[in-house]
This record gives sequence, structure tokens and C-alpha cells, in this order.
Amino acid sequence: MSIKLSSKVLAIFCIYISVFLSNQINAQTDQNSANNMSNPVAETYTAENPGWLVSVDEAYTISKKTGKPIMANFTGSDWCGWCKRLTASVFSQDAFKEWAEKNVVLLELDFPRRKVIPQNIQAQNASLQQAFQVGGYPTVWVFNLLKDEKLNQYSIEALGKTGYTSSVEEFTAGVEQMIKK
Repeated sequence: MSIKLSSKVLAIFCIYISVFLSNQINAQTDQNSANNMSNPVAETYTAENPGWLVSVDEAYTISKKTGKPIMANFTGSDWCGWCKRLTASVFSQDAFKEWAEKNVVLLELDFPRRKVIPQNIQAQNASLQQAFQVGGYPTVWVFNLLKDEKLNQYSIEALGKTGYTSSVEEFTAGVEQMIKK
């Protein structure tokens, strides 16, 4: 049985993503026309966990191409003890990396306290946090995205969520059950 987000939550998410994308395009245009200099933080920002994406648009593109659902890790990479434990016991393990490559598109949605992430990524992560009603970390959601190209809006098909688990086997078994439903 898949978890369905309320139409209100989906509508809020669609609005946030539309505003986010519009602001991102406007900011990029303003920045390029003002001084034609690049933003080194935005260009070099990568996920804490190697192999994970940081852009929902990029995750959507790969998900659409491969037919794999997106697995989003809502994390506080530089302060959340349980997030660090999940990374150490699951995400950094070769068995997980091999499983993930075959089964999901990895998306890291980070909420750090000490490091700076680009403003557009902060806005994206906050929008997704609100859409999925994430209240604690780590929270891992598995979902499919559908995109209305005319409106440039996403809708979410939520498959399930999980949090900390102590082993790759336990974690992947839980996610596989979500995907099969």
C-alpha cells in the first residue's frame, strides 16, 4: 500500500517548486548579466555522501530515464548524530552502494548548521521538507515524481518512509518492500 500525501500538501509542494524554479532562473539571469562571474559555492557543492545527487531536477531526470524511484535522505550532515550513524552503518557500505545503483536514485537533502550550501539548494530542501512534513532527522522518503511540463510543477507519488536502521540488510529490505507495493 503506498502512502498518499494529501492534495493540500501536494499543492503546496507544487507551488513551492514553481516559485523555487522561477526564483532560481531569475537569480541566475541577474547574476550572469550583472557581472558574468560564477558562484564557486554553487558550482562545487556536492552531497556529503559520494554518489548522491543534490538537485531534485537532476534526480527526476535520472528517475524518469531509468524508471527507478527517488530515495531522498533528509539529513543534518554536520550535526545530527543519528544521521552520521546511518551514513556509517548503511550509506557508506559497499553492499548499500551496489544495491542503490540497481534500485533507486539517491537524493541528499541536507540541513547543515555549520557549512554553507547554495541558496537555491536551501530553498529546494526546505520545500521538500515541508511537502513531506519531515520533522526529524534522518528521515528517508522513497517516491516517484511526475512533472507537468506546461506548468513546470511536480506531483509526488510517495511510496514510503523510514529512518535510522543499523544494517544495510534491514534498510534495503524495508525500502524494497516500499518499492514493491
